[in-house]
Amino acid sequence: MTILSYVYRFISNFILLAMVYFSLNFLDKYQQRATVAVLVLVYSSMRAVSALRSFYFYQRIERLELDVRRSVGNAGDGGPRKQLVNEVAGLRRGREMKAYIDLLFLSLIILLCVSRIVLA
Repeated sequence: MTILSYVYRFISNFILLAMVYFSLNFLDKYQQRATVAVLVLVYSSMRAVSALRSFYFYQRIERLELDVRRSVGNAGDGGPRKQLVNEVAGLRRGREMKAYIDLLFLSLIILLCVSRIVLA
């Protein structure tokens, strides 16, 4: 199931990249192409900043995981807690991978938009 979520994320981002590419290539006038490129650039930049900010959140979660693991280790009996921490760690790693996939495609979209603005 995890692989399917990565594949879905990859395909949806690839479709967004393809739509941006074809929409910028089919516009004839520079002014229209530049306007669309700037709008997509703003949207992609906002999503990229949001993805980068999420890594701070993931670092906080990782720190909490370590603290809970340490406290469970000191307490001795922590079967359900240990399982919960392992589930949270798996979810965090999955979201980090999805954020990396998003950042890859968003950086490609940003590069595409900048090149279409600069290279008329």
